[in-house]
Amino acid sequence: MAKRTFSTLEAFLIFLLVIMTVITVALLTLLFVTSGTIENHKDSGNHWFSTTLGSTTTQSPPVTQTPNFPSFRNFSGYYIGVGRADCTGQVSDINLMGYGRNGQNARGLLTRLFSRAFILADPDGSNRMAFVSVELCMISQRLRLEVLKRLESKYGSLYRRDNVILSAIHTHSGPAGFFQYTLYILASEGFSNRTFQYIVSGIMKSIDIAHTNLKPGKILINKGNVANVQINRSPSSYLLNPQSERARYSSNTDKEMLVLKLVDLNGEDLGLISWFAIHPVSMNNSNHFVNSDNMGYAAYLFEQEKNKGYLPGQGPFVAGFASSNLGDVSPNILGPHCVNTGESCDNDKSTCPNGGPSMCMASGPGQDMFESTHIIGRIIYQKAKELYASASQEVTGPVLAAHQWVNMTDVSVQLNATHTVKTCKPALGYSFAAGTIDGVSGLNITQGTTEGDPFWDTLRDQLLGKPSEEIVECQKPKPILIHSGELTIPHPWQPDIVDVQIVTIGSLAIAAIPGELTTMSGRRFREAIKKEFALYGMKDMTIVIAGLSNVYTHYITTYEEYQAQRYEAASTIYGPHTLSAYIQLFRDLAKAIATDTVANMSSGPEPPFFKNLIASLIPNIADRAPIGKHFGDVLQPAKPEYRVGEVVEVIFVGANPKNSAENQTHQTFLTVEKYEDSVADWQIMYNDASWETRFYWHKGILGLSNATIYWHIPDTAYPGIYRIRYFGHNRKQELLKPAVILAFEGISSPFEVVTT
Repeated sequence: MAKRTFSTLEAFLIFLLVIMTVITVALLTLLFVTSGTIENHKDSGNHWFSTTLGSTTTQSPPVTQTPNFPSFRNFSGYYIGVGRADCTGQVSDINLMGYGRNGQNARGLLTRLFSRAFILADPDGSNRMAFVSVELCMISQRLRLEVLKRLESKYGSLYRRDNVILSAIHTHSGPAGFFQYTLYILASEGFSNRTFQYIVSGIMKSIDIAHTNLKPGKILINKGNVANVQINRSPSSYLLNPQSERARYSSNTDKEMLVLKLVDLNGEDLGLISWFAIHPVSMNNSNHFVNSDNMGYAAYLFEQEKNKGYLPGQGPFVAGFASSNLGDVSPNILGPHCVNTGESCDNDKSTCPNGGPSMCMASGPGQDMFESTHIIGRIIYQKAKELYASASQEVTGPVLAAHQWVNMTDVSVQLNATHTVKTCKPALGYSFAAGTIDGVSGLNITQGTTEGDPFWDTLRDQLLGKPSEEIVECQKPKPILIHSGELTIPHPWQPDIVDVQIVTIGSLAIAAIPGELTTMSGRRFREAIKKEFALYGMKDMTIVIAGLSNVYTHYITTYEEYQAQRYEAASTIYGPHTLSAYIQLFRDLAKAIATDTVANMSSGPEPPFFKNLIASLIPNIADRAPIGKHFGDVLQPAKPEYRVGEVVEVIFVGANPKNSAENQTHQTFLTVEKYEDSVADWQIMYNDASWETRFYWHKGILGLSNATIYWHIPDTAYPGIYRIRYFGHNRKQELLKPAVILAFEGISSPFEVVTT
């Protein structure tokens, strides 16, 4: 075997990895190897934590309220409620979740993140469901368990594990830190109770609003193809699927968008839910602004269109753009090219002749990631708008639901009359560490790696222990880099217990998938579930995949794609038969719904709810203003005059924005205000949920920091006198006293906007 050589970057990373791992393992052993650190969630109802990070102070649980139910009556249609609430969390001192790139931490805000809830109930009130689309990278099991606990506390048995779906849009520009399994906590650089509580509260508020707004209405359904926004980022893996199967489809991505149009009985618009398969990774791994990416921009455009006169994030109409089988689908439609030479690197290893895999990156249609996000998002919005306007087929029929918890590490799958296989304990392969063409890792590991490397294997064995023969054999041909299913300190590294769930609304079945199905996996899944429904009398069902739902279990490839061990296959954690296992489990749910035997199904093993999680490694420190200055003072003023298309930039004396996730006195970091002579007052025109604004935080030393606010003046801006306001919170710490968080404001000097 040729001698292995390492780049300077790799050598440094290896050294850093060894040092950090030794320190981490030592700390974990000392601090977290304790008895009683796991609890069954149904017994954990009294563990309420304050929003102070790391605080062990408990709060009393909320008083159970009797909800104000609408007075149900029989009519043709459904009771429909929609709600939207902020769930942004921290926008500083926290990693962005998705790319797993070291140093990609949040440094400000491009747009707020929202939870959008849709409640649909039978006319007689007998059955209902809640679908919640959340602008996060994924739903953690901890989030779902906490939301279900709070729903039960407030609404009793009205909203339950079987009829509530939490689904993430999969933006890679949202905060991390809301997980309980160790691998994700390490990727987050610790658990942020501040962000966790913020997100849970936002999800709950959106459901509360939807519940309060329930009114009689109708659901219309429509479908159509979206062009020019997708490519398959692992086309060589897709080609491993049988040719006879591939011949049935015109593309290696699913182009169909499904739209539900929600209206009241008078035909007035209430909301929209759309499902479409695309990765929200138009914003690449160099980004540091929290934002909702292309799918969030589509939702923004639709809501702005329908909520005329309202600021972003406000108004009665709610548009949810939810994820589907996006596993191998990229919005970076110009494809992968070597960034150093410009030549194509669309090969089965995604590597370049000079520079290797770290040079192979895909790009979107715009001049930069911001423009690419706008282009892709606008096309998605325009198709949804078209389908919404032309929707005429009404959805009718009862609301039904089925749910189970399943130990995904031990599912026996009956492939045929003579052949049975099993799923595996979780493990991640080498190619997981390679990243994708949407975001490479920087390590000299390529996609499509099917053999281990002696150096990395030895390093793994020394730091984490050697994987068992059982897991190695079960996961073949995956060369295991991290045998997460066998790592339990301080808690299991990845989940064993997983939610499987189907909710039907008439002839529409929403399958809540706890991961990322690839294109062909999604096609096989939908076909199998549709056949199962038809077998037991529910014919012509439309199956929609709601991806990234309820708990995160990485990817789900086909058996054939698994053999190539590109990124998606290396991240299919339960082994080569994961897809077959999910199809079998969801077929059981479909059969139970169709035969009215849901009540006979076992609920399955309840998932754990861990305590004593690894806290954030970033400490809370007091904010300080420069000598002679105050928080909110202007350091760089606006120019006296700007033209449409230019960018206003104002710099203020700042404070850490994470304080604002703890003390929510202000609902925005900024406003752009116009002076109106007619009322002799300032009117808010834009806020921090507007895609025309950007809030950037520059962290200094010893608690000093600056906040820069940008306003990209759009063509639609009216000429006149404007100003920018900054809203923040500073942490004050006096000796021997608890820290307090204080609100402050800053105001720029007025400036004029003129037309060209």
